[in-house]
Amino acid sequence: MDLMLDGKVAVVTGASKGIGLAVTRALVSEGAVVIGGAHTVASLADIARVTGVALDLADPGAPAVLVQRALDDHGRIDVLVNNVGAVRLRLTGFVDVSDDEFMWAMEMNFLTAVRASRAAIVPMVAQGYGAIVNVASVNAFYQPDGATVDYGAAKAAVLNLTKSLAQEFGPKGIHVNAVSPGPVSTDLWLGDDGVAATVGRATGVDAGTARERIVAGMGGFATGRFTTPEEVAALVVMLASERAANVTGANFVIDGGLIKTT
Repeated sequence: MDLMLDGKVAVVTGASKGIGLAVTRALVSEGAVVIGGAHTVASLADIARVTGVALDLADPGAPAVLVQRALDDHGRIDVLVNNVGAVRLRLTGFVDVSDDEFMWAMEMNFLTAVRASRAAIVPMVAQGYGAIVNVASVNAFYQPDGATVDYGAAKAAVLNLTKSLAQEFGPKGIHVNAVSPGPVSTDLWLGDDGVAATVGRATGVDAGTARERIVAGMGGFATGRFTTPEEVAALVVMLASERAANVTGANFVIDGGLIKTT
């Protein structure tokens, strides 16, 4: 299926690794050009039709700088993928999560999307077309413990933002959707400082055992495995395309059957 993305200009935040890198590659494979922002962008250097921009997206002015780069280089922005995000495990529970830690989670996971969307929507409205895809998380509505309570709250805000933008800007040709992954085989889960390793160190077991216990405690996957970044990227790119232009205000869960309720 032709997703009609050939020649489209896309901005991807957190583009240098994990889901963001997979999204960048998937967009390029469909013919788009990508402006990708991240702290470091060496992983983007050899990908055709990708411009890496090194910046700290938690800086309040950085998302607008990234969008402006697309406008300066290509004169338009057709797609925005708000992917950048981060989580710090709070293993001692909710009462030990400070205001500053909640604010860090909101800055990294919510306000980055707010600021990038604000910058992108103005030129999208002017051209009469645009697509925004926000990468949220099942933690926005499935919260088994307090270890990620601040992250879950920030991602819930992302879902609310998605609905609000879809309603306001749908009449102006912009469709806005969210994707909520469950556990994905990225460094956030499986890296040396990821969820499994962090829990393993705290509980005195190896990362593999910790991972198995965490997944079992959440009810397990119907598929028996983590989602891959490429699978998330395929969904993101479909939602970014004109093929899905009348899909808006929706949230698509990709979690291997982790969530059992409808």
